[in-house]
Amino acid sequence: MEKAPTQIILQDACERAAGYLQGIKFRPILASSRAVQRLEELRHGLPYKGVDALEVVRQLDEIGSPATVATAGGRYFGLVIGGALPVTVAANWLATAWDQNACFRWTSPIAATLEDVSLLWLRELFGLPPETAGAFVSGASMASFSALAAARHALLARQGWDVEALGLYGAPQLRVVVSEEIHVTVLKALALLGLGRECVIRVPTDKRGRLQVDQMPTLDDRTIVCIQAGNVNTGDFDPAAEVCRLARAAGAWVHVDGALGLWALANPALSVLTDGFAEADSWATDGHKWLNVPYDSGIVLVRQAAYLRAAMSMSAAYLAGGVEGDREPSHYTPESSRRARGVEIWAALLHLGRDGLVALVAQYCRQALQFAQGLAAYGYEILNEVVLNQVLVSFGSARTTLAVIEAIQAEGVCWCGGTVWQGRTAMRISVANLATTELDVELSLQAIDRAVEKVRLDSVHSDGLGQRKPGYRTEADQRPGKNNENRMVPGSGCSTLTSPPCSCMIAVTIARPRPYESEL
Repeated sequence: MEKAPTQIILQDACERAAGYLQGIKFRPILASSRAVQRLEELRHGLPYKGVDALEVVRQLDEIGSPATVATAGGRYFGLVIGGALPVTVAANWLATAWDQNACFRWTSPIAATLEDVSLLWLRELFGLPPETAGAFVSGASMASFSALAAARHALLARQGWDVEALGLYGAPQLRVVVSEEIHVTVLKALALLGLGRECVIRVPTDKRGRLQVDQMPTLDDRTIVCIQAGNVNTGDFDPAAEVCRLARAAGAWVHVDGALGLWALANPALSVLTDGFAEADSWATDGHKWLNVPYDSGIVLVRQAAYLRAAMSMSAAYLAGGVEGDREPSHYTPESSRRARGVEIWAALLHLGRDGLVALVAQYCRQALQFAQGLAAYGYEILNEVVLNQVLVSFGSARTTLAVIEAIQAEGVCWCGGTVWQGRTAMRISVANLATTELDVELSLQAIDRAVEKVRLDSVHSDGLGQRKPGYRTEADQRPGKNNENRMVPGSGCSTLTSPPCSCMIAVTIARPRPYESEL
């Protein structure tokens, strides 16, 4: 095995990566069946003789790149997967070359310093108190785990119980209050912490997915309340100000699952949604959605540093070192050895600045509204009040909607996923990529409309007679002004996106129902 110089290997990988990103907008979102089949070429026994590094990179690119999902492009709208700012990709590459272990300050002064600075900036952006501690973990799931571990420690310590030393056997019973719309990752964190995913008290939500405060149980100092900054379907926010007021009076702990929407706190125009969230005790979010840094990048924040440190810290004779008073990263995360995740967060925040971050949040919201307006203009039913970056749309029956989603994904111009919202099957559109342009949204709208038309034509052909069913309308028929009843487009009363969300962003009156859809 010949060894190519390091510089040549890295330059080759750089050129291949740049080529991948340049071409991503011209390829289908999903990998082709041929690309997936080629992955079988990678399934072989470990060779006795090693393979040249340039050949390894070539295989990775030529076989692997076509088999990726184009989430880095501007027309992937599933699962709230963000893209990656070019500066964060570059920072990630440099950090990988450094190959730092961000466990301690003395194992990587640069990693610890960038974490310090990033946490300071995050506290300022979110309006959190200066004593708030934080750490960088793998994602919002682990961020919620870490925050809830701090909550568990705090509440049990107040009862005289050291849970880290004694465990949960014989410990005072804690209660966890959540909304019916709680995200599954929070339930997983509760399960991992021994608090139980099925032992929660679920509070009903309103038609927008917000926790109903008047339905909450009486709180006490053994209660953890989990609220959402950004519902995974509607994008809406729980009434944090009211919840935090009740919790503070009772001595309860409030945790915010902000995986989907905590970054809205950085945009003053969205204060009508974010009011009160800074009064919570802990927050979980990530950088790989809204901030557009590479995977994986989670952020945990806790109002009182001592609680997070008590839940996470470790000690051993061989780990001695550091300066008294300095923040040691490993004292605030579940991991010891870990990559320097703060590097990309720092790079993104420095590159964007406060104004750039406000504009980024506004862009996602504006493009979600563009989707809602375009779909409503085509006559499709918008199921949610579009207040953030989430849009739910129905194309009639559950079967029709699922068929449309399948057709959209098969064509490959864009990608949207399905969900069920308050008993209705819907297509879910999540906008979270700075690479997305207004043209991308328009191309996606056209692709969605084509998919609907294809499903309807397929339905007609499956009739077996090759004739249109009663009530069927052509693509031209369904355009605005053709057989459609009067309707208000969401957001038509808003002059700019930077205005706070208002009552004009509501579900629309759609086109007359198509009789045959109930048969699908």
